[in-house]
Amino acid sequence: MARLIWWAALVAGATYMIPVLAGWSGPEIIVWKGAGVTLLALWAALHARDRFGWMIVLVLAFGAAGDVLLDAAGLTVGAVAFAIGHLIAVGLYRQNARSDVSGSQRALAILAPPLALVATWFMLEGEALRIVAMIYTALVAVMASAAWLSRFPRYRTGIGAMLFLLSDLLIFARESGQIAPELGAALIWPLYFGGQALIAWGVVTTLKTEEARA
Repeated sequence: MARLIWWAALVAGATYMIPVLAGWSGPEIIVWKGAGVTLLALWAALHARDRFGWMIVLVLAFGAAGDVLLDAAGLTVGAVAFAIGHLIAVGLYRQNARSDVSGSQRALAILAPPLALVATWFMLEGEALRIVAMIYTALVAVMASAAWLSRFPRYRTGIGAMLFLLSDLLIFARESGQIAPELGAALIWPLYFGGQALIAWGVVTTLKTEEARA
């Protein structure tokens, strides 16, 4: 059952590109949008056995809520849902910090937040929500850096979190006219959903492997 739910999540997330590229809207499209990460959360819940397992379930659940609420209730409400998930994720990753970190790996984690903030500042020059966007960017960037420095697989969870950050920066780039809407449509959702799937895969499989060894 868990394997079927995993593959259903990937199918739901991948096929959501159809309404993205076609420009479809409506309640059923909002449900479609939320289905992928909701199924990832359900998949993680089937494997959760301890506090860390349930923390990643909450991270994904708030991400799914954010996906839906952005379209159903507006930007602010959706962003709050994502922000709660990011705070839980920071706690999860900080409590699972990697003990052996190379200089280059630490450098990336240190540089990611200020670089993301500088990019957001310049992209949103003159925008009314610039400061709010900066605060949100800081939270996502800290989450991504914490994931990168965590003991979870860097080429799954770490890269997934960085892809999540990149997708948000591309949203700002699209909204400010820095990139064409068509390019944004082609890149943002794959980077976001791919990032969420990699995050879930890395955390859940690591915890599952450790449980099997115990």
